[in-house]
This record gives sequence, structure tokens and C-alpha cells, in this order.
Amino acid sequence: MKTALLVIDIQKDYFPGGKFPLVDPLPAAKKAYMLLQCFREHGGHHVHIQHIALNPNAPFFVRGTTGSDIHDSAAHFVGEPIVYKHYPNSFRETGLLEILQGWKIERLIITGMMTHMCVDATARAAADLGFQIIVVEDACATCDLTYGDTVIPADHVHKAFLASLKSYGQVIKADEVIALLADEMVNFLKKP
Repeated sequence: MKTALLVIDIQKDYFPGGKFPLVDPLPAAKKAYMLLQCFREHGGHHVHIQHIALNPNAPFFVRGTTGSDIHDSAAHFVGEPIVYKHYPNSFRETGLLEILQGWKIERLIITGMMTHMCVDATARAAADLGFQIIVVEDACATCDLTYGDTVIPADHVHKAFLASLKSYGQVIKADEVIALLADEMVNFLKKP
């Protein structure tokens, strides 16, 4: 099955010192990078997604600021595909679908930030577009949310959205994704 990796919004503003730091973004970014390196080493298709705010007064990811840059933990290499987006859904008003169709991709492995926003919106849109999806639970991060007087801890937000996304596809850990891809490659090589 033709598979591509999406690395969504792993950008400096989401890390300590940024304008909108998430809860534990670095461990998630390291898992995303582990998958990214696996795809690089084996010639797999992968796309970096970078959110750029259209409003110059936006609270974060403002065009031209270092906070909107991709974080070093999931560095983008020159020549690798990158999609710039302005909305949570990575497909909205971007060329992502055309890139994936050009590669004849059937399945997406989704990593990135934030679980409850851009990862969720992109995963649901991908499923609606007919892609099989795998959301990598330990390669995504989010933040605490507030509803009225209630603060919902990031861990609960993360797990609630992952539980919901299981209705759209698989939700598994990075090590399991690598094992799955390795098994598929072995089975592919065994074919006459």
C-alpha cells in the first residue's frame, strides 16, 4: 500500500520560549522525527506541513517570525516537500491533495501538533477524502483546554481526541508504525 508521512506544524512557537508552548512537545517531536528519518532512509514519501497565520496580529505562527519556523527537532531538509497552510485542515486551500494523488498515496501516517486541532482536522479530512489513516499517538502533542471554569489537562485532551479518531482509522505508537511498515516490506519482498 502506498503510504506517506505527514509532519504537521512542529513549529517553534509550540515549544518552550515560543508564543504558544504545548505540554511536552519535545517527546512527541522526537517520535515524529524518528518516523521522518525512517521514511528518509527508505525513500518513503513525506510532507512537512507549516502553518502560517494570515493575520499579522495572530497570537502565534506569524509570517516572518522565528516562531513560525519548523522546529529543529523535526527539521525540514532542502528539497523536501513542504505545504504551507492557513487553516487547521492541511488540505484546505493547499496543494496537499494534489501532491498525494501524484504519488498515488492510499494511506497517511499522521504526526504533529496540536492533537485536538490540526492533527484532528487533517485526519478527519483525509479519511473523508478516502485515505486510510494512522495517527501516531506518541508523535502528537497538545495543550490544556478551558471550558467555562473547567481546565481540561492536555493528557485528557490528547486521549479524548485520539479515542475519537479511532472511528476514522488506526491510532498506534511510533514503534508499532515502524514494525507495521517493516512487516509490509518483508511481505512485499516475499511476493513472487
